[in-house]
Amino acid sequence: MPTIAGTLGAALMAGLLGACGEAPRLDACAWMKDPVDTAGRTVVLVDGSTSVSGSAGARDYAHSIGALLTSVVERKDTVSVGSFSGDSAQITWIAKDRSADWVKDNHNEINQTKRKQQAVSCLTDLVDKAGRAVPRSGGSNVLAALTAGTSSLEGAAGRRSLLVLTDGLSTTGCADLRAAAFRDKSEIKAITRVCAARDETPSLTGVHLTLAGLGQPATDQPAPTAAQRTWLSNLWRGLCGAGKKAAPGTSSCTLAPTAIGTAERSRPRKKPPQDPAVHYAQDRPETYELPGAALFDTNSSAVRPQALPLLNDVAVSARTTPGSRVTVLGYVDPRGRPDNNHQLSQARADAVKDVLTGLGVQRVTAHGRGLPTGCAKPEHTAGGRMTAEDKLQCDRRVDIEITRK
Repeated sequence: MPTIAGTLGAALMAGLLGACGEAPRLDACAWMKDPVDTAGRTVVLVDGSTSVSGSAGARDYAHSIGALLTSVVERKDTVSVGSFSGDSAQITWIAKDRSADWVKDNHNEINQTKRKQQAVSCLTDLVDKAGRAVPRSGGSNVLAALTAGTSSLEGAAGRRSLLVLTDGLSTTGCADLRAAAFRDKSEIKAITRVCAARDETPSLTGVHLTLAGLGQPATDQPAPTAAQRTWLSNLWRGLCGAGKKAAPGTSSCTLAPTAIGTAERSRPRKKPPQDPAVHYAQDRPETYELPGAALFDTNSSAVRPQALPLLNDVAVSARTTPGSRVTVLGYVDPRGRPDNNHQLSQARADAVKDVLTGLGVQRVTAHGRGLPTGCAKPEHTAGGRMTAEDKLQCDRRVDIEITRK
């Protein structure tokens, strides 16, 4: 005959199961939330832009980077996971400071193996959640994401690692690729120079950066050719400093050759909010004064091949200035025939316009101005005085004005 205590216990258990529907499940990732002073930190950032997420077949980073996440767990790092979007790389943090230290307070080898597997599984789920997050705004600025990720690692002791999952197709900032040709090494050099001049290249000193997924957009997005993927990889090698020598153990930049699979969406993702326009100093042109000797031979309007890298820099700057319009102004020096001055200056302006247009710049106008009204640039000459040759070179020039509109 059952005891009163046994009957009450059974009734209590039945009541709990009836109220909850089933016994509560244990959180296999709960142990990772306990703060641990580990030797290393890793930040994982997932690109939330349309080119990666698509509308039907998004890139499935979570289940494609198992080897990379396993390496993070092997190091027992403290891990933060987020997604980024927008011009300023707004980060939506999915999880901060999750410990992957599967050894702490766990001296049983079987339990250590189990914890290690749990850590990889839990990080996979967090990356998957980051990939499904709705971006705060449209577009992406991968360089800004690198800067934000690096900043979040400041103050960390030991190894600092940044894992960025992206197709590399920035649509804002100095590395805006919407009008890129994807075929010329000089264009890569121009982009890196412009980004450095604008101070948009992140300082990765002491950070081990890994980029995964370059050239692999969502299935419903335009797909690059093999040559274009190679160009894109070379661009990011240059931007992240993969070719630079660094002291052993201080920093690195790795382009992981990881094939990223796809994940079908059960329902379309919500559209990101539109960013409000910010209007300031939009009518102030940025002017490039290019010496004619660098662009043309004497009495010629054909652009010299040696001038293409210089014009590539200008083209990248124009393409990455939002809503810009470009004006090319051609000038000649007084040595030519007066009746030919305007014709030659117009031909030179048109030639530069054609090059810029071929490099992806839109809204370009060209005007021949003939003789310039003045040319005073003493700051660029020895002793602050211009020689006759200096003045001739300054007169015989092309000005390119890039104006926000």
